[in-house]
Formats: sequence, C-alpha cells, structure tokens
Amino acid sequence: MEKVIDKTQEQLESWCSAPGIEFVSKEAEEAYKKRTRRIANAIQLKKPDRVPFVPMWEYFYARYSNVSCYDVLYNTEIARWATRKTITELAPDAYQAPIFYGVGPILDALDVKELRWPGHGLAFDTGHQFVEGERMKADEYDALLNDPSDFMLRKYLPRVCGNLKAFETLSPFHRLFAYWNFYANLAALATPEAMEAIHKLLEAAQASLNYVAFLASFDKEMNGLGFPTSFGGLAGAPFDGISDTLRGTRGTVLDMYRQPEVVKEACEKFARILLDIAVPAAKTSGVPIVFIPLHKGTAASHDGTGGLMSLEQFEEFYWPTLKKVMSGVIDNGLVPNLLIEGDYTSRLEIIKDVPKGKCIYHFERVDLHKAKKILGDRVCIRGSVPAQLLCTGTPQEVRDSCKQLIDVLGEGGGFIMDASIVSEDMKPENVRAMIEFTKEYGVYR
Repeated sequence: MEKVIDKTQEQLESWCSAPGIEFVSKEAEEAYKKRTRRIANAIQLKKPDRVPFVPMWEYFYARYSNVSCYDVLYNTEIARWATRKTITELAPDAYQAPIFYGVGPILDALDVKELRWPGHGLAFDTGHQFVEGERMKADEYDALLNDPSDFMLRKYLPRVCGNLKAFETLSPFHRLFAYWNFYANLAALATPEAMEAIHKLLEAAQASLNYVAFLASFDKEMNGLGFPTSFGGLAGAPFDGISDTLRGTRGTVLDMYRQPEVVKEACEKFARILLDIAVPAAKTSGVPIVFIPLHKGTAASHDGTGGLMSLEQFEEFYWPTLKKVMSGVIDNGLVPNLLIEGDYTSRLEIIKDVPKGKCIYHFERVDLHKAKKILGDRVCIRGSVPAQLLCTGTPQEVRDSCKQLIDVLGEGGGFIMDASIVSEDMKPENVRAMIEFTKEYGVYR
C-alpha cells in the first residue's frame, strides 16, 4: 500500500529543520529549531515544552523603541533598528515581520486613498488606518467577474490611487491579443496624464523594490540570530475582499439582499485570487503559515447578536468561501492562521469543520471554556490577552489574564499566547509581564 504523505507535517518538519539559514552561532541555530518545534507541536495539538509566545506587534516595535510610527514608515534603518531591538530584548518564539515599515514612499508615489498614515492625515506617532469606501459600483460585478485584472487596472487602481487616475482612459489589455490590435489601442498611454501616471507607477515600483529588499535582509538577519518569522503568506476571507476593498460595508449589505447570487459568485472568484496570492508567497518564504485576518463575519456578543451578519448569513455568505481558502492552503501543506476579530462564540460549531491539527484560530473575544470544549481537539487556539488590558492595566492584571488563558486554553497543548488584537499603545511593562509569565508558568510537565 502506498504511504500517504501528510503535507502539513512535511512542511512543518522542513520549517523546523531550518534549511538554507545562515546562523551566527550554534546557539542561534539551536534556539531557532527549538522555537519552531515548539510552535509546530502546538499547531499539531501536541504538548510542547511550554506554551509558545508569538506576538503580533506591528507598530509596537516603534513604541517599545521610542521612535515614531512616521520614522519606521519612511526610514528603513530606523525601522530595522527598532524592530531588531524589540525582538532581541523581548525574545518571542516567532516575530511578525515589519510588513508595514518602509512603505511610506510607495504610498506617496501612488497617492493612496485607502489609507491614512502618519504625516498624511494622522499624527506622527499613530499607526496607519484603513479608509473604507465604495470602489466598485453595484452594477460592476460583471466587469470584475469577467476580467479581474482589467477591472483592477482600469477601475480599482484609478479610484484608490490619486496618481493613477489616468488609467481609466486605457483600452482593456485583452484587446492586445494580436499585432494588428497594437496600432491604435496603445495610444492612450501617450497622453500627458498617462505618461505622468506611468512615471508615478515606476517611482512606486522602485520604492517597492527597496521595501522588498529591506524585508528580505531583515528576515535573513533575524533568522540568523535564531528567531523564526511567524507567517510566510497573507490571505483573507473572500467576503471581506469584496466588502472591505471594493463595495464597502453598506454596499455589500445591500447586495446581500438585492443580488445575493452575484455576491456569492464574486466570493468564489476571490477565493481563487487569494489562494494565488498566499500559497506561492508562503512556499517561497519557507514559513508554512498563512495569516488570514477576518473582519465582517463576526458577532458582537457570545450569543451571536449584533455585528454585521446573522449566524444564518454567516453560513450562507461568509463561511463557504473562507473554508475554500483554508482548504486550499491546507491542501498545499500550509497552516491557515485566522485572526478572528469580534466575538465568534456563536460560530464555534460551524468553524470546527476543519482537519485536525492543521489550523490556528486567534480569537479577539470568545467564551474560553466553550472554545476549548468545541475546538480543543481540532485546532490550535491563539491569544487572547485583552488589548485594552495591555494598554491600560497593570502587570499583575496581565499575569492574572495569562494564567486563566494557560489554565483553560493551554490544558493538554494546542495553545499559543498572544494579545487579543494588535495595538501600538500597549505598555512595554505589560508586554514584558505577558512574556515572562508565559515562559515561567506555561511549562508543560
């Protein structure tokens, strides 16, 4: 009988073996392998030596190092120093790559309208904020579904990037299928407005190249010091792709009632697009974890009331294509790490329908005991020290919260410690208390 290969096990084992990493010392290599093994065991619902601590820190790197959010967005040397300082001094089991650092020149070149960022609508010491809007009209679903690339180039980008507005005048590139179509269909690229847009796009491309080089060199440095990266790819829920990025919340809610089938069709399309983004990135990086933040499928309370959609709507519009993304990730031997915003207590029975030991669920708010009872033998649970406690509480209150989480969610393994959600306003002394307590109390005996 042919042996069945567990692709997840295979990818995690490869990660733990640290292929291709140049370590600064034997001690760094041992530390890296011990940390990745600790996380891999937790993912697979085994008992590691202790509870892993894997934080989402984003702009906390700047806060801890006493530099501004503006500094790390525009100066990669400051960004490198601040992030390295935080990681080496606090020593997490894995670190979030500074994916928002060094992007200021890209945002400037494109004149991005989807964000406010430090020095552009926000104070210098504030992290960026997403600005939702209607970037696709209710009658434009067909254009999106028929040719997503064309829609992005001639509709979406001109609406979200002020310096690319001239792309609205371009001919669809699918018309360039034969040499005789080149003659007239390239003319729009020669207008002064289009030439300026192309210049800005090239400026953004150079800034993007610099950004990619910064991230690659930083990960190489930190890996060499013994610290693994916490995820290698990024995806999302297809419904969020429509609602967050294109239609906006109001537009999507109306569409759920007025044209529900086309919303579902768009979600199916986005499931394939998101997999095409996430899987190659994770495989190239060698980190077999795909980060998937969830936004619109949540409730506001344990009983399922409030929030954007009912439990029935969650089952109809949100979960089917999210599960397709997760299944596609898992089929490639990768681990979906869901960041679940809001309260998912009422959705636990639905989201437990996943393969055992192949997912991470990071909850912002949930009934701890129900989550452990329903999901404890299916998925690794991550989180969830309340962010507000880390921002305004005391170290002792943080330790008390960590103890409850370890006692309930950490029982028997399958638990990773983290904050409930990311915030640059966390007190460094509270973060340190969370780390130290986890490393001392979270030991499996």
